[in-house]
Amino acid sequence: MTSLLIFIIMIAVFIFGMTLLRKGLFYLSADSTKRWLTKFTNTPLKGMVVGIILTAIMQSSSAVMIITIGLVAVHLLTFRQTIGIILGTNIGTTITTELITFDIESFILPIAIIGMLCAFIRRRSFQSIGIGLMGIACVFAAMRGFEHLAFTIKETPWVKDFLITLDQSLLLAVITGIVLTAIIQSSTATTGILMGFLTAGGMDLSTAIAIMLGSNIGTCADAYLASIGGRREAKLTAYAHIWLNIIGVLLFYPFIELLTNFGIGSADQIDRQLAHVGVLFNVITSLLVLPFAKPFSDLIIRLHDRKK
Repeated sequence: MTSLLIFIIMIAVFIFGMTLLRKGLFYLSADSTKRWLTKFTNTPLKGMVVGIILTAIMQSSSAVMIITIGLVAVHLLTFRQTIGIILGTNIGTTITTELITFDIESFILPIAIIGMLCAFIRRRSFQSIGIGLMGIACVFAAMRGFEHLAFTIKETPWVKDFLITLDQSLLLAVITGIVLTAIIQSSTATTGILMGFLTAGGMDLSTAIAIMLGSNIGTCADAYLASIGGRREAKLTAYAHIWLNIIGVLLFYPFIELLTNFGIGSADQIDRQLAHVGVLFNVITSLLVLPFAKPFSDLIIRLHDRKK
């Protein structure tokens, strides 16, 4: 129970670190983020490129989606412009999962110290950098915590039974990914937890892939909540985000075994195998939908526009 409690604390540290990193990067790029979204998204392809870049910079697809929905709500973006942005955020968020596979354990403390020193400098740019660096330190410290604690937690009887059940039912694994990510509101945190269990040998790669697929749907919760009480097009944007991820999961679910084989062949470290599969899934899904951005937006309007 002590290990499980510490593991939950590590999840909180990870999410706190992601929040600090997101805030630090947002303070540095807030104005340019809104400018890029409003000026360079007149075609789905441009929107996708902007979505990739901004999500990579801000390290959060949810943050970009919430900003996008806000811009739609005040009529600075149209619903159709958001389709490309959504596709781009799905690709951009995979950069974060690739980054957390790097081993920088020996640099965590120096990064945290530099971050704290920068945060005390009065210039806003230095403070933003400092907040971001402290966030990075928290994220990587939590990742190391996941890996160490997973060795103990996986032997807990009920956890062991649950992991075995997930290995035997990939559909349940997908549902677990949806629910877990909706609760903790971070698909990156979910992936970080999975990497910890994979490294500890507590989970099959195919099971982790199924949970990760589910996390792509669960991460839509933030955008949907942001759209509540918003204007018509803001709600349509949230629905489009949800449906794009559902379609992607439905397309790839039958091919989890192929994704597993790809992951095994793509890297030696099992956490990087999962990260590479995430990149493949999101890139292929986004590229498949991109040519049909207009028909897809028309479909969303037919399904959810109550003012037809």
